[in-house]
Amino acid sequence: METRNLRKERIGVVVSDKMDKTIVVAVKLKEKHPIYGKFVNKTTRFYVHDEQETCNVGDLVKIMETRPLSKSKRWRFVEIIERAK
Repeated sequence: METRNLRKERIGVVVSDKMDKTIVVAVKLKEKHPIYGKFVNKTTRFYVHDEQETCNVGDLVKIMETRPLSKSKRWRFVEIIERAK
């Protein structure tokens, strides 16, 4: 039986849901500066496939890496961790 490769998972906040079956998720990272040692906040935006269109802006979601689905979509929606208030 074949084994699948481990797929990356990220947790982020939905910042846009205006596209059809696509959401934009912002993932915040704390990265240490190589010279000064200070921790710098970085934000990366991922285009995520959301088949049922269940996510809304402000939701905290878990996403998983997948095969390329379009020019910019390489992630898919897994679950909603927390709904927006």
